[in-house]
Amino acid sequence: MLLHSLEIRNFRNLHALTIKALGRVNLFTGKNNTGKSSLLEAIALYATKGDLGFLYQLLNERGEKYQLRDGEDNATTINVKALSSLFSDRKIGFEQKDALFIGSIEKKETGAQQHSDENFVAIRLVKFFDEVNNYIANEHNRPLRKKRVIIENEKDGIVVDYSIGLEVRSGNNAYVFHLDNEQPYKYFSGTIGTPTNIQFIRTRIIDRALNGKLWDNITLSEKESYVIEALRIIEPDVERIAFVEESSSERTAILKLKSNSTLLPLKSMGDGINRVLTIILALVNSDNGFLLIDEFENGLHYSVQEKLWKIIFSLSEKLHVQVFATTHSEDSIIGFENSLNDKEMHSDGKLFRFDNVNGSAQLVEFNAVELRIASTENIEIR
Repeated sequence: MLLHSLEIRNFRNLHALTIKALGRVNLFTGKNNTGKSSLLEAIALYATKGDLGFLYQLLNERGEKYQLRDGEDNATTINVKALSSLFSDRKIGFEQKDALFIGSIEKKETGAQQHSDENFVAIRLVKFFDEVNNYIANEHNRPLRKKRVIIENEKDGIVVDYSIGLEVRSGNNAYVFHLDNEQPYKYFSGTIGTPTNIQFIRTRIIDRALNGKLWDNITLSEKESYVIEALRIIEPDVERIAFVEESSSERTAILKLKSNSTLLPLKSMGDGINRVLTIILALVNSDNGFLLIDEFENGLHYSVQEKLWKIIFSLSEKLHVQVFATTHSEDSIIGFENSLNDKEMHSDGKLFRFDNVNGSAQLVEFNAVELRIASTENIEIR
């Protein structure tokens, strides 16, 4: 299901960001540190319903590695320090207003009772205590599960022995993770909402370990032809592709060309074709979900980008995928604009430029007509 609108609050440098209308394919541009990558991370958190494993992965990839102790022998303090980097201005607060929020605008307009649990994700630090229940006589003679009670307002004069936790909420579903555990998500066996299918392509040109798994998912299906077609953007003679085990920890792609009986390792054929493979494999594995691409242009010659955009527009509609990508490249924007305005494609897309206004991220939207005018008049969009 498409995300038609988006609201983000208190996430990294996105203090309060609203996008009233999104397209099927959305491209975000702007200067460094204006919020482009943070937007992709926010959408990924929304899609995974605040999955703790993914959340810690975000910390590690940004160099904010989660660790249990730092010599002070205080596990809870270190947990809060690490997680605080997810919140705007690294503000540590325990109230509802301090929560990191990612969701659709429709929820606010029509009321939560009329929507499913899939409309938003909210994450916040909380103070809580475990309320222990008495034993209940039953066939197993087991106690009821402990109930975690969040302290919303501490009354003066009352000392409460509380713990620090992380509340993750998706719609009416919520769970409080105890931050004294080294990896609290490993001790949670339930789910918070239903995750959406998602593939997230980082700025690196190729992810060989992931590509092998994604190829296995589509082997002997129609999607193999989509991958071959995309690779022919760079090498028209590509006939077949396979993944072989190069070592115990890595598989590598090899190509069979029409004009050559020798199998060629893809990694020897340049960055461009490797980047195309990474993008197209992620796209065909994102059915009915989201594809996120950070710095679309990495490794791609300008002459390739428009052709790849056309494939992305076409397959995203066929496979019901919503695409969110970032770029710094004028060539990428031009290729996007030409594909969007191709009358034979009937493409649905928008471009958004991030601006930093008084320390806050704001978006300027360009639809197909406005992009064509900007291109014709040589107006700088980046």
